[in-house]
Amino acid sequence: MADDASTTPHERLLAAATELFYREGVHTVGIDRVIARAGVAKATLYSTFGSKDALIAAYLEIRHREMRERVDQAIGRHRSSREQLLAVFDLQIELTSDPEYRGCPFANATAEAHAPSADAAADAYRDWLRETFTALASQTGASNPRTLAQQLHLLWDGAAQSARMDRDQHGAWAARTAAATLLDAALPTA
Repeated sequence: MADDASTTPHERLLAAATELFYREGVHTVGIDRVIARAGVAKATLYSTFGSKDALIAAYLEIRHREMRERVDQAIGRHRSSREQLLAVFDLQIELTSDPEYRGCPFANATAEAHAPSADAAADAYRDWLRETFTALASQTGASNPRTLAQQLHLLWDGAAQSARMDRDQHGAWAARTAAATLLDAALPTA
């Protein structure tokens, strides 16, 4: 990444970290690689973030924000609460179909680096995802939205893991089908 006058060193460091950490892993990629990719001095990294752990936290914060935006956009394309809930799984199908998909960045980061910031970022992301599934399940009128949300979250995690470990994007399709079945079963009968 060339030194671009239109971006700050902070932005270049985050862009480099986001690219390298997701593609290769937070533990594998050293600070020197991030610095070289960003085109900044080592002192700039430490004056901007203070540590690699803080840079990892910032990277995960970006990934969380991006996922929230993508989920909100996917949900916003639909009017019915059923289709809004299933839109989250449609998004997962899209994500796992990308040849650059490397799995959940939060699962990857916490598996590689048991840094407090990575754990805290993963906890925040997972809390948000559970809350999102619970809210969507509630809006459908599901008889037990928390239970349904837990089931949906497990499907989401399983499909992401399958896509990463098995390099099989069909798991996301299966998760969407299972989510629809669980949702239909959770709705009160007329």
